[in-house]
Amino acid sequence: MSTSENTRPATPDAARPATLDAAGLRELIDSGRAPRLLDVRTPAEFETAHIPGAYNVPLDLLREHREELRNHLDEDVVLICRSGARATQAGQTLAGVGLPHLKVLDGGMLAWQAAHAPVRQGVPRWDLERQVRLVAGSIVLVAVLGSVLVPGLKWVAAAIGAGLTFAALTNTCAMGMLLGRLPYNRGASCDLDTIVGQLREGSTAGRRP
Repeated sequence: MSTSENTRPATPDAARPATLDAAGLRELIDSGRAPRLLDVRTPAEFETAHIPGAYNVPLDLLREHREELRNHLDEDVVLICRSGARATQAGQTLAGVGLPHLKVLDGGMLAWQAAHAPVRQGVPRWDLERQVRLVAGSIVLVAVLGSVLVPGLKWVAAAIGAGLTFAALTNTCAMGMLLGRLPYNRGASCDLDTIVGQLREGSTAGRRP
């Protein structure tokens, strides 16, 4: 194992996948031993910037079709997102259907780009976390200002605050999942058949695209 591979020790959550740091992943890619790279961000985020050779499998689609996808992932897999949170959720989902050798890119694309590793870039778009902050902040601001005229609106702000607290405690985000389904965040290739075809083609070719 490479000395730059960062695998965290076991945690109380047995389904939590191990991690691989940016230096370790780059070393594997450069040596010709690249694992299967699954980027679980939205298609819009993926198109903005992604690791060359990665496949885009949005988290909501991965959760919904984990059994089908598992049949095309019979090798080492590294899961990628913006910071690592969604990739960890994806890892727990795939571990639940018996997929071995899962790792999460520690720090996600933020760490990869900070390491000045190769990135394939497209048209810039807002990442999902930024969209959540905008929508949640806007709702809270409007609710607080509106409560001057309609006192009951303060409970809307309280509900958003409670939702964000729950999201932090559970490492999930219902608002993010909903925003991820908007046309702005989707792409023409965001469907199971297209993704499975790409995975099958990659396996047949014996190399990453």
